Amino acid sequence: MSLIDQLIIFDTTLRDGEQSPGASMTKDEKLRIARALEKLRVDVIEAGFPVASPDDFEAVKTIAESIRDSTVCGLARALDKDIDRAGEALAGAARGRIHTFIATSPIHMEKKLRMTPDQVVEQAVRAVQRARQYCDDVEFSPEDAGRSDIDFLCRVLEAVIDAGAGTLNIPDTVGYAMPQQFGSLIAQLRERIPNADKAVFSVHCHNDLGLAVANSLAAVQAGARQVECTINGLGERAGNAALEEIVMGVRTRQDLFGCDTRLETTQIMNCSRLVAGITGFPVQPNKAVVGANAFAHESGIHQDGVLKHRETYEIMRAQDVGWSQNRMVLGKHSGRNAFRVRLAELGIAFDTEEELNAAFSRFKDLADKKHEIFDEDLQALVTIATQDAANERIKLLSMRVCSETGETPAAEVVLSVDGAERRGSATGGGPVDATFRAIESIVASGTTLKLYSVNAITSGTDAQGEVTVRLEQGGHIVNGAGADTDIVIASAKAYLNAINKISQPRERAHPQIGDV
Repeated sequence: MSLIDQLIIFDTTLRDGEQSPGASMTKDEKLRIARALEKLRVDVIEAGFPVASPDDFEAVKTIAESIRDSTVCGLARALDKDIDRAGEALAGAARGRIHTFIATSPIHMEKKLRMTPDQVVEQAVRAVQRARQYCDDVEFSPEDAGRSDIDFLCRVLEAVIDAGAGTLNIPDTVGYAMPQQFGSLIAQLRERIPNADKAVFSVHCHNDLGLAVANSLAAVQAGARQVECTINGLGERAGNAALEEIVMGVRTRQDLFGCDTRLETTQIMNCSRLVAGITGFPVQPNKAVVGANAFAHESGIHQDGVLKHRETYEIMRAQDVGWSQNRMVLGKHSGRNAFRVRLAELGIAFDTEEELNAAFSRFKDLADKKHEIFDEDLQALVTIATQDAANERIKLLSMRVCSETGETPAAEVVLSVDGAERRGSATGGGPVDATFRAIESIVASGTTLKLYSVNAITSGTDAQGEVTVRLEQGGHIVNGAGADTDIVIASAKAYLNAINKISQPRERAHPQIGDV
């Protein structure tokens, strides 16, 4: 980094990414992802919105106390109670940051905040000053900057720099900007704000028009030196700028960018699989960098060119983003130590020997069904085991499904509900439908099935199927995940995982809702 600028990578998977409907994570799941991000060498991890709920507060606090090599950040509206809560959660951090924000666009100030521009400037300054009482590293965002008046933006940003903000984040909150326009906005702000040299300019782009990465990279070319992004582009609505695309875009096109990141890019695939498994949001096969087809070549012309010289059709090496990292195959004869070592290499650690033993037992059960177990299998095994441990009110004890040509599929299930054995049966349009109906005959959840998807975790006919189920109940949406070599059993596990989650709804505040 001595010859070129460092581009700071600010990952908000655990905060903005979690705002995707159904993507809520437990404290332990957030910590697993935070540890993987630390291994990826992400500069800043936005761990959550501490004032949103006791769960969010505890998650940020736990991550702040556990992560040593990355800055841990907490989000706060420009409110005393938000900032105080964030400061409390970050007290144990080796390096902490408070990220505070207030809206600056005319429509937001008038319709949402019901505040005058003068009041917004005053509150922004007061918020930054209060945050500086807790830590020296303070970031400020003018929400909906993309639709804000540039003269007013300059006024607000100059004031918050004087108040102590070291990072200015310019968000395209609703994904409205175009690359040339957004790059020009960053350039004008850096030029027109008198004290701009005292702060790092950052961007946070949403993908409503599919331009989050393009807008972010345009801003980098205009001088922004921090990008806020998420693993796999996870985020509310159409998502955020994808971390993997930003990082590899800058690294691959060094002829255009005068900066680079410090990330250990070989850990990208590990993070991608982990986030997909925990959230239940699978990666599309043709997704850039981390999709299953990202480095696949079917065309004969392409295959011939790659075989002769890789760079004829590949602008990146698959190994550089971690595609070659999953070749250590475990099986039924693998021992506990090999299991422990491989999980450690994947960034998975256990707090107690009992947890390791339970995971190893699940591994052995899987090895009896599946000859070769790959890294993806291990990630899914630990993810599902963690979810099961956190939601054990209703458990699958056994099931029997009958499906044959010309007959109506039928299912019988035996569940443990709060420790009591319950039996149910039903018919349906298919074996999965019959299974879900049999479960509902017992639990009567009153939910609506919004999504059912199946993905093979690895290749081969003995691959585990990973099922994602999304349920909705009274506006509360959750994802459930299940994995098994039998896809109907995996479906039942996923459905019960979602049922257990929705029976314990979390009361969370959205960071863009509330009195300011």
